[in-house]
Amino acid sequence: MIDYIQGTVSELNPTYAVVENNGVGYFINISLPVFSALSNVENTKLFVYEAFREDAHTLYGFLSKKERELFLLLISVSGIGANTARMVLSSYSVEELQEIIVASNVAALNAIKGIGTKTAQRIIIDLKDKISKGLGADDDFISKSMNNTNLSLKHEAVAALAMLGFSPAVSQKAVDKILKEQPALTVEGLIKAALKLI
Repeated sequence: MIDYIQGTVSELNPTYAVVENNGVGYFINISLPVFSALSNVENTKLFVYEAFREDAHTLYGFLSKKERELFLLLISVSGIGANTARMVLSSYSVEELQEIIVASNVAALNAIKGIGTKTAQRIIIDLKDKISKGLGADDDFISKSMNNTNLSLKHEAVAALAMLGFSPAVSQKAVDKILKEQPALTVEGLIKAALKLI
């Protein structure tokens, strides 16, 4: 099993990064906080989770072991797959998720695409005690300001939402509405806001 991959960030998108190590480019699925943190770096070290299926071998990357641990806890919950767990981690930081789960905040989890009331309650029931015992805030997830124009922000946000399964038309409408109200948002913040609006 791969524990981490360290190398050069050769390609970066809101939902994945390609990290080159010794001439091999690893396609690694990432969450929005990871995308934000990698936006201004050339080299990185990503902790990895490998998902094996009959038809695919998929890598998920995290800046810290804490984020990976939370991801593993999420996919241990019945009904939560790797992509849904990534959606959850794209909607809230590790610290926010810890607070939401410990506080039994069903509404906050409900705001995430693919998380219904029963699933939200299951996450809280299954993980509340585990979260209370160990996962804390992670300074790696402090969002970095990005000096993009609104047009660039809009393009990246709509592209990311499309990769996450939303239609371009619906995404465009949501992104436009959010940018009018909060023009200073980062790409990460914009996508998070859109995920809650769509």
